Amino acid sequence: QVHLVESGGGFVQAGGSQRLSCAASERALRSYAMAWFRRSPGKEREFVASIDWSGLNTDYADFAKGRFTISRDNAKLEGYLQMNDLKPQDTAVYYCAVPASGYPETTQDYYEYWGQGTQVTVSA
Repeated sequence: QVHLVESGGGFVQAGGSQRLSCAASERALRSYAMAWFRRSPGKEREFVASIDWSGLNTDYADFAKGRFTISRDNAKLEGYLQMNDLKPQDTAVYYCAVPASGYPETTQDYYEYWGQGTQVTVSA
């Protein structure tokens, strides 16, 4: 069982930056991929970014490309999502998720472990 805890959410003005963290409870995280999803008000939860177990391969949703960066520190059992040039439409609850695999996918059903989410609110 992998327990995930997100942090780093909050209020930010448009154009600003926010760094989210995801801390894992188990060393097994080092062998697993990680992804970030988000749920905006009134919308379905959607894929944001993913990273494989090694940290060498990443994938991004189109809206995240060029603005968001996913990374991880396996020694610390942590993952990160650096978000720059934030827009009001980025307002959402952001979730980190881990599959029981070293390789990520973009579909949320693939992911076995989820954090509780952290709210990011971007004001215009």
